[in-house]
Amino acid sequence: MVRLTSLSNSAQNTRVDLVQMFEPVRADLEAVEREFERQVQSNVGVIPEIGKYVQKSGGKRVRPAVLLMAARLCGYVGPRAILNAAVVEFIHTATLVHDDIIDNAELRRGQKAVHSRWGNDVTVLAGDFLYIKSMAMALTQDTLDVVRLLCDVTLRMIEGELYQLTKNGVVDISEDEHFEIIRRKTAYLFGGCAQIGGMLGEAGDVRERELREYGFNLGVMFQLVDDLLDFTGTSEATGKPMGGDLREGKITLPIIHLLEHGGAEANSLIRNVVNERDVSEEHWARIQTLLVEHRSIEYAYARAVEFGESAKRHLKMFPDSPERDALMGLADYVLYRDR
Repeated sequence: MVRLTSLSNSAQNTRVDLVQMFEPVRADLEAVEREFERQVQSNVGVIPEIGKYVQKSGGKRVRPAVLLMAARLCGYVGPRAILNAAVVEFIHTATLVHDDIIDNAELRRGQKAVHSRWGNDVTVLAGDFLYIKSMAMALTQDTLDVVRLLCDVTLRMIEGELYQLTKNGVVDISEDEHFEIIRRKTAYLFGGCAQIGGMLGEAGDVRERELREYGFNLGVMFQLVDDLLDFTGTSEATGKPMGGDLREGKITLPIIHLLEHGGAEANSLIRNVVNERDVSEEHWARIQTLLVEHRSIEYAYARAVEFGESAKRHLKMFPDSPERDALMGLADYVLYRDR
């Protein structure tokens, strides 16, 4: 696995266990798990079966945790935080279920993707159920502000998926276009999670905005690191084959940088993988070498660090608390995650 030495000092010195980091909201996260299981129940047996399968697949629940900690940071503890955290987990799960079909991904977190086990027809409808169920849950609240935000975030995510599909297999995608995909597919939901916490705590417009920007920057960073793991991680850790993104025709930031600086050899290798939708071990090893030689991995990590530092700056107006410390530490954890 590629290691870098040019990381920020705060990230370099922080290796906090995720369970320890989420300790301030541990009981709430357990309540979210129970709420997810309760809400996914249906007389159609395959729906709770799929729900349980996805729920037990080992997700980190980062998005619900961000919402819960942001709410506590703003002084709110109560059932609405639990409900909304379950809602965002429903939305996130729906996107994963649909994305795996679109990407034709066989594995998700080391186990068979839902469509690999139940087929595309059932999986599409299960994803639809999760989306609609999330909005039905949100509508049980006494305010529509959160529902409007959730609808806006979900629409942006779907737009991001559609936009990415139009760029699938396009080798010459620009960095700006790539970041637009990241913003829509990932960052807006993270931002929405943090903002909802502020809304529940009636934090006011300024603090809501700062929380939204924290979550948004954290989300961009999360996706940049996720993309990097395609080149620096291991199949055992990530639960998916290495080079999967490139073989699926997805051009991410390290490859964009390499295409700009790696010359004819890099250009030829990358276009061949995208065209063939496959790569030999020899060619994959060469691509990884070129990524290091031209500092493309380092460049992408540096951009991830930038967004992580920006995320933390947006928390500085909040007083010290275990929740603030956890949200700060989460940015460092994301940078170092290996799965």
